[in-house]
Parts: sequence; C-alpha cells; structure tokens
Amino acid sequence: MSTTFTVDFFCSLDGYGMAKGWPGYWGKEGPEVVEDRVRTFAQDQVLVFGATTFRQFRHFVTAFDEPYYQSLNELPKIVFSSTLEEPLGWQNSTVLNEDAVTAIERLKRTTDVPMRSHGSIALNRALLAAGLVDRLEVIMFPAVSGRAGEAGLLHGGAELDLELVESTVLDGRTQKLVYIPHVHGKIPEGVGPQPRKDQGAVADR
Repeated sequence: MSTTFTVDFFCSLDGYGMAKGWPGYWGKEGPEVVEDRVRTFAQDQVLVFGATTFRQFRHFVTAFDEPYYQSLNELPKIVFSSTLEEPLGWQNSTVLNEDAVTAIERLKRTTDVPMRSHGSIALNRALLAAGLVDRLEVIMFPAVSGRAGEAGLLHGGAELDLELVESTVLDGRTQKLVYIPHVHGKIPEGVGPQPRKDQGAVADR
C-alpha cells in the first residue's frame, strides 16, 4: 500500500505565492483557472496543511465564495500544528502534533488515498527537501510581485531537478506546469558547457 503526495502552488512569475496590495490570484484568475480548481478538488484525496495556511483557508471558505470551496469543506484534512487543538472549527479536520516529514513518510506507506498540500510554505519546503513530494503543480500567473512578494516556496529551499510532465495555458495567459521533483545531487560529467579542446594552444599564442 502506498500513495502520492502533491504540492500545489500558486505563484507570480518571480516565484512568490502572494503579494501585499494585490488581490487573490493577482486579479487574473479567469474561468479556466477556476475550472481547474473545481476539477482538482473534486478528486478523492486528503488535504494537508501547515497551521497558518489552515487558519487562512478556514476563514476563506466562510468569508468568500468560490465554486470549489464546498469540496474543500467535504474533503478530509490534516493540519500539522503544536498549537491548534480539536475541535478545529473546520469540518473533517484532524490535527497532528508530530514531525511532518516523519508523519508523511509513514502515511505515504500506509494509505492509498492521494495527499495534496496547497500553500503551507515551511511544511512543503521540508517535504521537498526530504524527497517526499511526487508531483509539484505550479499555476503561474502573469504578474511580477517584486518587492511586494511573499511566501516564495522555492526561495531559499532545497535544490531540485524538475521533470516536466504537463504544461497547460489557462485563459490564454496563466501557465499550469506539473513537475516530478528530484532532490538535486551530483552533477554528471559531460553536462553543461565544455572547455575548448584547443584551449591550451590558444593561450600559448
């Protein structure tokens, strides 16, 4: 028995997950982006959150109206936290007060229900670094957050090699990129620019 873990990340072109002063989706969601979210969260899966993102989504689903929020309410949810206690104020939610890397490694071996985490920057940085993420799904909006940018999942994290398995343009402007991530290891010999074979002879002239 085993399952997959997907990290789901919204970002601007410069890799930030949110930006001060900008609206949600950077104001560029479009109907195809919304349809993608509906399809994504209609799947049978367990949603995994860090505490901060859990609190944010718990607020979003009551304060705002998106067509996939009912699915978020109905899906089972896990939140890793040492401060939150049940009842958590969001249906079908369970808190785990343990190391997330250890717990996800165990859950991947002992369940066959796929897991997905959206946002949750610190949590997902750790899982990427541990090699526990099977798919990295990035929806990149046509905006540069610049100095306003925050929550850069891939900024300052592990080095990764990415295998592109899906590329889609949504609403004619937003890219959905799906990768299989691999923790970056030793660089094989013979890759990248190679020295000129006659480099020594040129230097002697």
